[in-house]
Amino acid sequence: MHFDLIRADLAYLYGEENSDALLQKIENKVKAFWKEHGKPETMKRTPFNEKDVVLITYGDIVQEQRKAGIATLHEFLAEQVKDVISRVHILPFFPYSSDDGFSVIDYLKVADWMGDWDDVNHMHEDFRLMFDMVVNHVSVESEWFQGFLAGEKKYEDYFITVNNETDLSAVFRPRTLPLLTAFEKTDGEKVNVWTTFSADQVDLNYASENLLLNIVDVILAYVGHGASYLRLDAVAFIWKEIGTNCLHLPKTHRIVTLMRHILDVVAPEVVIITETNVPHKDNISYFGNGYDEAQMVYNFSLPPLVLYSFHQGNTKVLTQWADSLKPVSDNTTFFNFLASHDGIGIMPAKGLLNEDEILAMAKRVEELGGLVSYKTNSDGSLMPYELNVNYLSALGQAGDVKKQAERFLASQAIMLALQGVPGIYFHSLFGSENWIQGVQASGQNRTINREKPKRDRLEKELKDEQHLRHFVFEGYKKMLKARKENSAFSPLSSQKVLDLGKKVFCVVRGDGDQAVLCVVNVCDEAIVVDIPDEWATEHDLLGKVKIKDGKLYLDAFQVSWLKKG
Repeated sequence: MHFDLIRADLAYLYGEENSDALLQKIENKVKAFWKEHGKPETMKRTPFNEKDVVLITYGDIVQEQRKAGIATLHEFLAEQVKDVISRVHILPFFPYSSDDGFSVIDYLKVADWMGDWDDVNHMHEDFRLMFDMVVNHVSVESEWFQGFLAGEKKYEDYFITVNNETDLSAVFRPRTLPLLTAFEKTDGEKVNVWTTFSADQVDLNYASENLLLNIVDVILAYVGHGASYLRLDAVAFIWKEIGTNCLHLPKTHRIVTLMRHILDVVAPEVVIITETNVPHKDNISYFGNGYDEAQMVYNFSLPPLVLYSFHQGNTKVLTQWADSLKPVSDNTTFFNFLASHDGIGIMPAKGLLNEDEILAMAKRVEELGGLVSYKTNSDGSLMPYELNVNYLSALGQAGDVKKQAERFLASQAIMLALQGVPGIYFHSLFGSENWIQGVQASGQNRTINREKPKRDRLEKELKDEQHLRHFVFEGYKKMLKARKENSAFSPLSSQKVLDLGKKVFCVVRGDGDQAVLCVVNVCDEAIVVDIPDEWATEHDLLGKVKIKDGKLYLDAFQVSWLKKG
């Protein structure tokens, strides 16, 4: 059945006349994988549960002398978070030439300073793993692109060249950089190559059948090395058609469907997560019909809306938006996050916040030591595209370090309570702030949230009971432990958002006796909240709160997770 679906995908993408031959090549790759790794006993997919928590991190984010990055990271995480983190998203750990890993030179090698595949496999013994499929582009230093420049027939159609007369004005631009980059081939021919993100990141041409087959090899290799989540980076851009905006095209979606169908044959438990930093409606389109595309999509609207709520002390927009979130199927859910290696995307807030509200949020971030990246509009004007800032720093000071930690943890509590799988960035879990020195050294805005601290310093600060890192880390662990012990937080459990006033965010997770009422005060002042009668209980999963006469008393930035009984 699944091979029939794969054939239909291939016919749609490459023509009926080519589908049988392509299918046979993919079948051969799948059968070789089965021979080495075993054929799945069932096509039933592994359901999500409340214990699913992903830590997002660079493989070399914890520095230790004379030790490879992934080995050090593994040791550190095994000691610190094995009881609360189930999965680790190791950001691109392959040889690269720029963009902190997202300009990949070789998809199938581990960068020397990161370690080797044995280190990755050892990590898999303690944590399930999430890998990046950087599927839109590859480094100019890659064998593929160098072969293209050298005129090797194998690579002649792996990249997209465009002449100077072609009208590309309709193409959506996520950056202010040029869309095309000029290169000279070995024979002296000059070509303009499509480069969506930078001159060092050349876009791949998915109209090439041979390129597709190479990408299938990469998928199978990653699954063979233990990846149970595959993140499709910048996937919205992968299919190009001149005369369109080259974003979310039907064949882009069909490529995701094809990958899904291949994985359903090879390893049905593997989850596809699409990374599409775009408005909410376009983002959730990658769920497809709930069964044929991604099982998870990044919930990109969440970071800017939570930040806006804390800046304004007003949850009205967040509450209305969260109430609109509905599961597409029992096989899909959101990948909820607030911070990542990138900045806070603004495009996903478009239509939810107006232009003045977005500009005010950007201004506030700059006042707090953050930076703002811009994109070029069709009329040539600039609009904020991304806020480059550590999320803790973006929330602002709240008095002493304990108050600062409480404010930050309140924001994280919203993310942890919502329906979906939480993704926690390393620097959020371990209480980091803006790394201005990194920006000054690299000249790149995103470096502000990509510090790579020494292991001994990090461990010392985590043990220091007066340090910000200590307050954040201990508070975060407490929430994660409560979350994993209550089935109400399963991504498959029900969700009902309540409007209890603009100063709080409130959501009910689960049903019956297992249900949990999550209430977060986003204000720097104590408040009193009227709660439904059935929640007049003192059973708070995070500590004792005061409830009297149907009223919940919350201190500034206090979080309450109430369970009946």
